[in-house]
Amino acid sequence: MMEFDKSTFDKATKDFQKMGKDNYEAVLKSYGQMNKGFQDIGTSLTDYTKQAFADATATFEKLVGAKSLEHAIEIQSDYAKTAYETWMAEMTKIGEMYTSVARDAYKPVEKAVEKTTATVTAS
Repeated sequence: MMEFDKSTFDKATKDFQKMGKDNYEAVLKSYGQMNKGFQDIGTSLTDYTKQAFADATATFEKLVGAKSLEHAIEIQSDYAKTAYETWMAEMTKIGEMYTSVARDAYKPVEKAVEKTTATVTAS
């Protein structure tokens, strides 16, 4: 029959509680990182949308003042090219931001999992 060792039980209980607290804090930190990242993405998209609207408005004003059909086509072509290039650059940037959010949000959880695994396997 195995003897009950209160000090070993108390230590195991404290270790388990600390591990739970550390893991909880890691999850909270992860959510905080995700929230900040999504706010940054939202801000970036808002800024892009405002600029795209301003560019479209400026192009419309140029089209209204065009002196010939050829000039209007040139204005529209320039706008289409610039709008496409800007959109591609912005979507690339947003994709990189999403990747960064995922990576940054996972770091605290990854560290907690490594620490928990090391603690459990050492026991």
